[in-house]
Amino acid sequence: MNHKELVGHIAARLNLPKEEAARMLDVVVSALSEQLCEGNSVGIQGFGTFEVRKKEERISVHPATQVRTLIPPKLVVNFKQSNVLKDKLKGLPHD
Repeated sequence: MNHKELVGHIAARLNLPKEEAARMLDVVVSALSEQLCEGNSVGIQGFGTFEVRKKEERISVHPATQVRTLIPPKLVVNFKQSNVLKDKLKGLPHD
């Protein structure tokens, strides 16, 4: 599902114009981004928790040339699903 489809889904579920649903989604995404950029974790009950983690520097080896490269440390967003979401996913068929 992409942004446009998600906006359409929200608009249909809440019986709102798509423009208002898009603004609501943008506010939520903006709030999540702001909190993560400040180093805070964001938990959504029944869905999961987003948090910023630091990946340490590491050495990568190119498989074809065997050239070793140092990859610098960086910050990444990690998501941990809630038990509610985990239980919902358990019931889905596997491909």
